[in-house]
Amino acid sequence: MASPSIELPSCQHRVSAAEWQARVDLAAAYRLVALFKWDDLVYTHISARVPDTDDHFLINPYGLLFDEITASSLVKVDRHGNKLEDSPFDVNPAGFTIHSAVHAARHDVQCVLHTHTLNGIAVSAQKQGVLPISQQSIFVLSSLGYHDYEGVALRDDEKPRLVKDLGTNNFLMLRNHGLLTVGRTVADAFMSMYTFESVCTIQVRAQAGGELIHVHPEIIATAAQQARQVTLGKGSGALAWPALLRRLDRQLPGYER
Repeated sequence: MASPSIELPSCQHRVSAAEWQARVDLAAAYRLVALFKWDDLVYTHISARVPDTDDHFLINPYGLLFDEITASSLVKVDRHGNKLEDSPFDVNPAGFTIHSAVHAARHDVQCVLHTHTLNGIAVSAQKQGVLPISQQSIFVLSSLGYHDYEGVALRDDEKPRLVKDLGTNNFLMLRNHGLLTVGRTVADAFMSMYTFESVCTIQVRAQAGGELIHVHPEIIATAAQQARQVTLGKGSGALAWPALLRRLDRQLPGYER
C-alpha cells in the first residue's frame, strides 16, 4: 500500500542529473528504513554528499516521517547545516552535527546512515559491544569502531573524537545511542546497516539462550575477502539495490518524485 506523502513541486529540472540520482537513491533509503522498521518517528538521519561538490549535502526534512520523504523534499545544506535553497522544512541540528563531521573527514564516503533501533541501542549499551557469534558479525567486526556517549550530539567539540573513533571503518557503534554506517554509495551504506542491524538482533536473541559459541578470530580476519567472493566482486550494495527498489515500487512507491 502506498503511503501518503507531502506534495512538493519536483526539483528535477533545477538540479543536475547526478544530483537527481543521488536524491532518488537517498529518498529510497529513507523509505527502506521505514519499510524495515528501523525508523524512530522523525528522528535519526541519512545524509548524502551532492555529487561533484565537497561541502553540499542532502538530508531529511525535519518533521516528515521516513515513508513520506521524496527526492524533491530532501533539503540541501552546507557543511554547517545551513539551507542552500528554499525549503518549508528545517534540519535537525543534532543530526547534522554527526553527519557533517563524518563527511568532512571521509571524502571516500558519499552516504552516512544513522539509526536508533531497539536492538542496536541494546547492544550499544553492552560493555562488550558486538560479539563474534554469527556469520553476519564477522563482516561488522572487520570494520568496526566505538564512540562513547557524550549526550545529544549538539557540540562541535565532539566531532574530532567521533571522527577518530570511526577512523577508516565502515561501521560505528555509538555507545548508549545507536548505529552508524558509511558507504561509497547510498546502497552500500544501506546494506551495511542491514548487516549491522541483523548482527544486533541476532545477538540480543542469542543472549536469551545458553552459552554462546564465538567465531575464531582467524575467520574474522578474512571477512573482507569472503564478502568480495560472496557478492561476486560487485559489493552488496550494487548486488541488492535494484531488488530493493523493486520492493519499494511495490510497497512504498512515490519516493522518486
